[in-house]
Amino acid sequence: MTAQSPTEQVPGWAHTYSGKVRDLYTPADGSSDRMLVVASDRVSAFDHVLEPGIPGKGKLLTELSMWWFAQLSEVPNHLVDGDIPAAVAGRAMLVKTLDMFPVECVVRGYLSGSGWVEYQQSQSVCGVALPSGLRDGDRLPEPIYTPAWKAPMGEHDENITFERTVQLVGAEAATSLRDLSLQIFHRASDIAESCGVILADTKFEFGSDENGVITLGDEVLTSDSSRYWDAELYNSGDRTASFDKQIVRNWLLAHWDRVGDPPVLPPEIVEQTASRYRELINRLTGA
Repeated sequence: MTAQSPTEQVPGWAHTYSGKVRDLYTPADGSSDRMLVVASDRVSAFDHVLEPGIPGKGKLLTELSMWWFAQLSEVPNHLVDGDIPAAVAGRAMLVKTLDMFPVECVVRGYLSGSGWVEYQQSQSVCGVALPSGLRDGDRLPEPIYTPAWKAPMGEHDENITFERTVQLVGAEAATSLRDLSLQIFHRASDIAESCGVILADTKFEFGSDENGVITLGDEVLTSDSSRYWDAELYNSGDRTASFDKQIVRNWLLAHWDRVGDPPVLPPEIVEQTASRYRELINRLTGA
């Protein structure tokens, strides 16, 4: 997906950028202090946007982000008051413009995904040494901060060490990003656990506002940016019951060699994924 992909028209707003899942708009009058972040129903995996999308996914992601921003009200975030255009109501956030840091602030409470792959090679993740003998899905002694460099469009994000983030953004900002990420993760993990859900890992994105305050931006703690597991099933030995798009990843791994364009997702995989997204919101919010 390119930065100027064709997308829907929103009266009063000009489309400026499309990521794999979200579209950004700025006011048509040319002002630059606000943006509209619209979550689509697109689903991506292995750096590809897949077909078809997940019906209702944009609304579910937006609802979950808004709920988490409310739970984390002590942390400055990018939301601002104002009217959401009717064309994107329910799946858009009105936000203030931030100077975003080129770092994805990843926190892992459990060993899984790319962290598990790296651990098998080096017994560490992003330069953080870990105990020997850990298995895929094991809880870590303490959550660890494992940042990634946000690569330019068309390139792959790259796991980096904390020392590399210091080089990218300076020691003060790097330390603040790490400490704030761990603080939010601990808070969110406690909330999730009280709902019978394990927050295995997540990523945060931050920017600096007009006053230089480090501010939580983008989405937060959604099924797309986080790995959630069913606590009861995990404790019984099933480490595969996730509330994210792992269903999609698993199907692709079984039906695609990751060469060329990915296959079209079958209807049952689409519905199973949508169902897991809905169940996570029900678990966390009680809706």
